[in-house]
Amino acid sequence: MSAPLFLVESLPAGTSFTLDGPEGHHAATVQRLRAGETLILADGRGGTAKAEVSAVGRGTVDLLIGERSTEPAADPRLVVVQGIAKGDRGELAVQAMTEVGVDEIVPWAASRSVAQWRGDRGFKARDKWASTAREAAKQARRSWLPSVAGDPDCSTKQVAARIADAAAAFVLHEEAAERLTSAPLPESGEIILVVGPEGGISDAEVETFRTAGAIPVRLGNAVLRTSTAGVAALSVLSTRLTRW
Repeated sequence: MSAPLFLVESLPAGTSFTLDGPEGHHAATVQRLRAGETLILADGRGGTAKAEVSAVGRGTVDLLIGERSTEPAADPRLVVVQGIAKGDRGELAVQAMTEVGVDEIVPWAASRSVAQWRGDRGFKARDKWASTAREAAKQARRSWLPSVAGDPDCSTKQVAARIADAAAAFVLHEEAAERLTSAPLPESGEIILVVGPEGGISDAEVETFRTAGAIPVRLGNAVLRTSTAGVAALSVLSTRLTRW
């Protein structure tokens, strides 16, 4: 089994380091790491450092820092505009998309989104997505932590503006003629995938995104849930871009 990964604000500059706070508590109390075991520290921006546990305290772990490395940012960059879903479906989508390699998630207030992110509730919901992405990135041993956009969410107009500036953009739609498996992909830049909420994407939204430069595409004959469509599409792109 690979060494567990813990996120820190910045990698230690010296040869020793004490992991404390929530990450230290998790390492010492939840995972119960012991002296001699190894772990990985990551700053969420591509930097990692291997470390060996030298001592364990109450909610802290003393480490001897070993080899450091830096993973460059992915290019093309994969961005998923995720229609806000009710219940925990949005969080399920965020978790799975993070595990398969999404670089950014944009919460989208689609016209058919049942859940509405209003006021403090919206910021709490967005923070929940960010927390879910953080934990999923640790589970997947990712050196890059995907970002969650929105203040707290994005409107259709804002998404269209983002699409206009992207290298490529695709709207997942069951009635589209073109397939994602054969759609042209750029060699670099930002690739945007738009995933609708439970009720799907309205014709007006599809037209708005098409006018901005997006291409409606399908994955196959089956209609996928909002919590799984983005994961499936990212898997296709990761394969085509030789990330996998």
